[in-house]
Amino acid sequence: MSVTLAIDAMGGDHGIVVTVPACCDFLEKHADVKIILVGNPELLQQALSEFPKAPLERIQIIPASEVVLMDDPIEVALRRKKDSSMRVAIEQVKDGLADAIISAGNTGALMAISRYILKTLDGVDRPAIAASIPNEKGLGTTMLDLGANADCEPMHLVQFAQMANVMLQVIDGKPNPSIGLLNIGEEVIKGNEVVKRTSELLNQANLNFYGNVEGNDIFKGTTDIVVCDGFVGNVVLKASEGLAKMMSGLIKQEFSRSWLTKLMAICAMVPLLRVRKRVDHRRYNGAVLLGLRGCVIKSHGSADRFGFVYALDRAYEAAKNRMVERIAQAFVVEIK
Repeated sequence: MSVTLAIDAMGGDHGIVVTVPACCDFLEKHADVKIILVGNPELLQQALSEFPKAPLERIQIIPASEVVLMDDPIEVALRRKKDSSMRVAIEQVKDGLADAIISAGNTGALMAISRYILKTLDGVDRPAIAASIPNEKGLGTTMLDLGANADCEPMHLVQFAQMANVMLQVIDGKPNPSIGLLNIGEEVIKGNEVVKRTSELLNQANLNFYGNVEGNDIFKGTTDIVVCDGFVGNVVLKASEGLAKMMSGLIKQEFSRSWLTKLMAICAMVPLLRVRKRVDHRRYNGAVLLGLRGCVIKSHGSADRFGFVYALDRAYEAAKNRMVERIAQAFVVEIK
């Protein structure tokens, strides 16, 4: 089965400088993939000319005259920029010309346009953003929602868990992933009424529900999945990114203080590089917009060439293993 990926080539902080080289790298690894690059044709052709050895016969360019900027209001992206590279790329999925769409552009705009064009699956009230966060086990803890839904009812959180459960089965090959509900304590008596009711519903669902988990459990890898509302999830994500950046900066400062500390840095280089690799956020790039009638992957806006390839990998696995269809089937069974 061949897989076709539509790329919002103009989106993100870097646009074509990152998306085109990453796509060429990806095509060299996967002979069963075709790429649709959406954006300014002249700029795309110019960028591709720098990769003469790439399998250009598997790359198609679809023109788009506008770009959704990172600071564009959702209304502008949705209503005014109807020929944006983001929107045209999403339409490739809707029209059945692509199996997945990947964008590093404005997250709010991507969710709004995707929801407007693709619609949500039957039985899914709200789509959610799911991404993997590094943990001490060397794997990733899948967390959702990461910002699409600031306020949630218990049933919404249960649906998030159900969708993530299928996603990990499909993408990561985990037959029975464990699910934790983010709370201020492990005890069932703690938390607000929404969390308490969600816990009751998850216990009744046909899922591998571990119970309540706390913030540190995300990084311990206590469960494969951690569920929360979008307000809390986005705060956790941004705080984690900020902490990682701060710690990286502090380590560099301390090892640069004197010739002695620089010498110590050289001696510690191997373990430092290993730690860096284990927590490298680029290896976890590619958030999945779950609950839509199409596969939509959000790359980090500042992702480099290396990181964008990981987002492509995630899209490839989701599309090849029919993630959207599997989620739809799970909710049909649930409705019955």
